[in-house]
Amino acid sequence: MKRRAKRSPAEGDFLFEIDSEPLEECVTALGGVPLLVRAIRSLDVAGSVQRHVRVKQRERGFDEATYIESFLVLNAVGGDCLEDFDQLREDAGLAEILGHAVPSAEAGRKFLYQFHDEAKLEQAQRELPAGRVSYIPEESVALQGLAQVNQDMVRELGRRCPEQKIATVDVDATVIESWKREAKPTYEGGSGYQPMLALWAEMQVVVGDEFRDGNVPAQQGLLGVAQRGFQALPATVTERYFRGDSACDEDSLLSWLRDEKRADGPPGAIGFAVSARMNPGLRAAVVAMPEAQWQPYSEDSTAVKECAEVDYVPEASAAHRYREPLRYVAIRIRKKQGELFADGSAVKYFAVLTNLWEWSPKKLLQWHREKAGSIEAVHDVIKNELAGGVMPCGRFGANAAWLRLAVLTYNVLTALKRLALPAELISARPKRLRFLIFCTPGKLVHHARRTLLRLGRTWRRFSNWQHAMRLLPLPARC
Repeated sequence: MKRRAKRSPAEGDFLFEIDSEPLEECVTALGGVPLLVRAIRSLDVAGSVQRHVRVKQRERGFDEATYIESFLVLNAVGGDCLEDFDQLREDAGLAEILGHAVPSAEAGRKFLYQFHDEAKLEQAQRELPAGRVSYIPEESVALQGLAQVNQDMVRELGRRCPEQKIATVDVDATVIESWKREAKPTYEGGSGYQPMLALWAEMQVVVGDEFRDGNVPAQQGLLGVAQRGFQALPATVTERYFRGDSACDEDSLLSWLRDEKRADGPPGAIGFAVSARMNPGLRAAVVAMPEAQWQPYSEDSTAVKECAEVDYVPEASAAHRYREPLRYVAIRIRKKQGELFADGSAVKYFAVLTNLWEWSPKKLLQWHREKAGSIEAVHDVIKNELAGGVMPCGRFGANAAWLRLAVLTYNVLTALKRLALPAELISARPKRLRFLIFCTPGKLVHHARRTLLRLGRTWRRFSNWQHAMRLLPLPARC
């Protein structure tokens, strides 16, 4: 006789009922947030905000530092819109953990509005050259102050990691889709925004950001972003590099990088490599190269890649006529089995433009290619795991502040991992930190004039949080 299959517990109904009465004890679903807040306060974000950000007109209500800490917490625990502030306000223990309540969605929206300056947009539109439709408005005073907060944080992190002497600044833009009425068309065909980031690749912190409309070409105004990125680096950095895509093959930027007495930047050499724009002259020089000069670069199941030094010197402008010419390294990609690419070609050519002469072509290309795993990954995290991918309103300056707060959160999380968490978490993304740390259930216990946070997991799970707290000292106050 066939034995009846055992019923799986996963097939059963719940063995409880939902109580309509709310929980009376002071519990929290975010018992790991104290470690995040300790990192924010250890980096003296509040002190920097008090020095550089002034937007409130009246004393009542939250101050600027409280608002900004609340936005960082919102980003870190997974909120991606202003309405999620109301969800955080329902967590009975969070306010006790922070030492302050979080603002309502409406209060948060009004705070962001303070970063918008309509006069700056009108001025940029008036100064727009004939025939051009895209512009980058000057930032409001409040936005500039928020940028200074990020710069202070980066420098403090650099001070605590003095062994990091090398800084490679990667610059790249990304498209954030938006269907708001104010959003402009992008090169991808939809509408949205196209902010630019500058990343200190070795430390994985964003050293500069610029919010832009979707119709602003990636190569427009790149110099200012690069300058702000290098200005944000701490004094402990002694060796500097720059990487970029073909948008960075732009005369004002390259001239600034080549000038060791550059204005608005650190003196000395900056080694750089950017993807070169394949103009007819360069392409002709690459195609005409002897076969013997091509060297193996890489190979996969579908294509063979080769590299070679290109004997190509474009006509220099008067400013660069007596400078050492730049170096071009070419890449040739051929399909295996004699197949053609989608456009019908049998071979594709690319090139990299650089002032680094001592590296082999293969080493240079591999180093330049690392940019895809650095800044492009940061764009992905800020847009998809923090709140940077959904703009809160139609006001340009408010959206710029929203993105910059996501950048600040990204940098705080990087600092937390570098300064206090176990080494195996150095590459952990925000969702991993939420799962392991921030979303730890806890209970606030009041006893003998003390408040204790009793966590639902063992301290050893995170290699002793008390030890991590000691690695994040609070700044001295006068």
